Amino acid sequence: MADLLTIDDPDDPRLSDYTNLTDVELRRRREPAEGLFIAEGEKVIRRARRAGYEMRSMLLSAKWIDVMRDVIDEVPAPVYAVSPNLAERVTGYHVHRGALASMQRRPLPAAADLLAAAPGPQESQDRTVRRVAVFEDIVDHANLGAAFRNAAALGVDAVLLSPRCADPLYRRAVKVSMGAVFQVPWTRLNSWPQDLGLLRAAGFTTAALCLSDQAITLDELAARDDERLALIFGTEGDGLTAEALMGADEHVRIPMDAGVDSLNVAAASAVAFYATRARRP
Repeated sequence: MADLLTIDDPDDPRLSDYTNLTDVELRRRREPAEGLFIAEGEKVIRRARRAGYEMRSMLLSAKWIDVMRDVIDEVPAPVYAVSPNLAERVTGYHVHRGALASMQRRPLPAAADLLAAAPGPQESQDRTVRRVAVFEDIVDHANLGAAFRNAAALGVDAVLLSPRCADPLYRRAVKVSMGAVFQVPWTRLNSWPQDLGLLRAAGFTTAALCLSDQAITLDELAARDDERLALIFGTEGDGLTAEALMGADEHVRIPMDAGVDSLNVAAASAVAFYATRARRP
């Protein structure tokens, strides 16, 4: 059972995991280095726990103590009871969900191991990785979180991130994904786009979403129903790099009307994931 500790000093060192949560550059450097991430809100905290992440501590306003009582009773980590005003002074923003938890990160798997065999986001006896999403240099945490939620909802078995992608476990990405970052197996690639060779060696067709003249339509790609398919999405604004496009097996475009040439990367991922979802037994 966790210790429930009331704290009224915003400078209490025990609250250090929760300080300055709005400072993106600080958190980007600190959280991975210290092996922590922040889960915000009851549902996200519970999903992180169900996914097996270890809790370092929890910060709750008074009205959430009874709601989270079962978690308090289960975990050995300390629980800090604070006023809403103190929570805002510590974190730098209004914690309207009233519940934060500092969680311990886990080592990321090797990409080759993830592609060989990993559980999909859905409970299923078919544990073969057939659909993979690859994101190149997605720097917006909200976009990345939304893309992970799409992946969990639409049958993507694993996600690969280029080295410069945003952190999926940054607070905003976790929040926007509603905890889906805990459901879909993911890892960060070491060498991009050379690591496209890992996908090819594992039997994946690699399809780059782009506006090139040689692109086939998403409908054409979906009709093929490739046994193993990796969909590659580029950064906001500029799209995929020339090197990534050169390394992909196919260029694919989403047909659009009204003179619109592209979609937000998260919206595009949802369309592509749905259109190409694998037919499972």
